[in-house]
Parts: sequence; structure tokens; C-alpha cells
Amino acid sequence: MKAKWAILALLFCLLLLPWLLKWFSHEEHKATWLWDASIIAEQTPEIISFSKAQGVDTIFLQIQDEVPDATYRKFIAAAGQAEIEVHALNGHADWAYTEKREEGLAFIEKVRAYNAASAKNERFEGVQLDVEPYQLKRWENEQDSVIAEWSENMKAWTQAGGDAGLYMSAAIPFWLDARESAESEGGGTFSRWVIDHFDAVAIMAYRDRGQQMYDLSKEELDEADELGKKVWVGAELADTHEGDHLTFFSKSITNMDEEMKKVFDLGASHSSFAGVAVHHYEAWYAKENGIPLARKSEEKK
Repeated sequence: MKAKWAILALLFCLLLLPWLLKWFSHEEHKATWLWDASIIAEQTPEIISFSKAQGVDTIFLQIQDEVPDATYRKFIAAAGQAEIEVHALNGHADWAYTEKREEGLAFIEKVRAYNAASAKNERFEGVQLDVEPYQLKRWENEQDSVIAEWSENMKAWTQAGGDAGLYMSAAIPFWLDARESAESEGGGTFSRWVIDHFDAVAIMAYRDRGQQMYDLSKEELDEADELGKKVWVGAELADTHEGDHLTFFSKSITNMDEEMKKVFDLGASHSSFAGVAVHHYEAWYAKENGIPLARKSEEKK
């Protein structure tokens, strides 16, 4: 009789297994950018509590010279206890230029040295680079040469980061898949080239509809599936000053959550899908707590 029940129990578990695997694989992972590192000195408990409640398991934290290493160590240790990884964030638009390559390398070296001097639970898990040369005037007339310089810089940065044992990611615009890569011998898109060199990318697919966010990221997700890399799909909460359709700034929390859920549902079919990356923590916290968000025209200049 006991053997019969054991067999029935085993069959029941086998029947449940596909559902359980699907359920666990569909867990909603989130990341967020935190630009003002000075707030971690006084607000670490609030930041960690909020992030945990929102399902955040990765924080991209900008490194600022005025914030002492001891403050970063305490924050990262607290985040680790909540099962949240912290990645060092930095980058400037002109870092794409050859003459700025050393600044990127110096930043990576700074993170490496910090980690070497810190306990295991106080270390940055990786580095995220946010380099957007298309914001500068030179991009208008010299795209090919800028991309060539940017590509060489990315090669150097990812090599240095890899040598330092850092997980390397980059924030990139969704439209890089529209450019052919001159760097790839076999051809292919520039987005594929970038994805191939980094461990992960965060696509700035900023729209106020989940379907559109996914559609703008689909080619990168497909490329990352083939390359064995990871992709976060970005969501914008702050005022972009470029159109309400690019952000959830003026949308309700309920609407924002519903649209993000669509991204998770659509992204679940990709092995590369790492989750949704929310830009940014300060705007997200304010929105969730009913704090009025200032439009860019209302901010201090």
C-alpha cells in the first residue's frame, strides 16, 4: 500500500514539474539605476527596503568621488543581505572618443582596487557603462568615425573588466540594431557586436506601452539568445522632455505595473531576458510614495 502511494506521489510531482519550472523561470526580476550615490549614506535602509519590495535584485549605483569607500561597503553589504547585487555605474557621452579611453579604464581600475580592498560581501558585482555619444554634436557628421573609436574603447574596457573579474554591462539605445557593424568580419548589426563584447546590456526601450518596449528590444533579445548573453529591457519613469509616450512619468502606478507585466510576459520566451530595468530609483520611489515629480522645466538650473 505504501509503495502504491509513493508511486502516486511521484507521478503527481512529475505532472507538476513542468508547471513549477515555468513558474520559477517566469520570476519577475528587476534592476534600477541609482544616480545620486550621496543618498546611500543616510537612506540605505529605505533604499534596500523599497528595492526588495519592488522585486529589484540589481542596482546600478553611480560612483561619486565624494562618497567614501566605507559608505559603499556598508550599502553593498546591506544589499547583499537582501539578495540584491550592486554594480558600479559610470560613463559620459565623450567616453566614446579615443582620447577618453583612459578615463573609462581608470574607472574600471578604481572598482577593481576597491573590490581588492573590500570584504567579499562588500564588493561590486560588476560595472555598467552608460556612454551615449549620439548626444554630442560630432555624432551628426562623423557617426562612422565615432563608432570606430567607441568600439575600440569598448574592447579595451570589457577586456579590463573581464581581467578584474567584473560582470560587464552597458546601457544602449534600442536603435543600434539598425546599424551594420564595421567591426564584425562576418557582418551583422552593431547591437550584436556590443552584446557579444559585454556580459549583458540594458536596452533603453523607453515607451509607455509594454508591447512597444518589447518590440524595440526583440532583435537584441534574439541576438543575446544566440550569444548566451543577458538583456534588461529599460522602462523610463522620469520626465524626458521628449514626449509623454517615452515615459511613465504622467501615468498611474497601476498602468505602469500593467505595462511592465506585459514586458515580463513577452520577454519570458527569451533565455536572454534578465528582466526590466527601471530608470531611475529616485523617480520610482517618488512615484510609488505619491511624491510630486518635477518636470524638467520646473527643475532648478
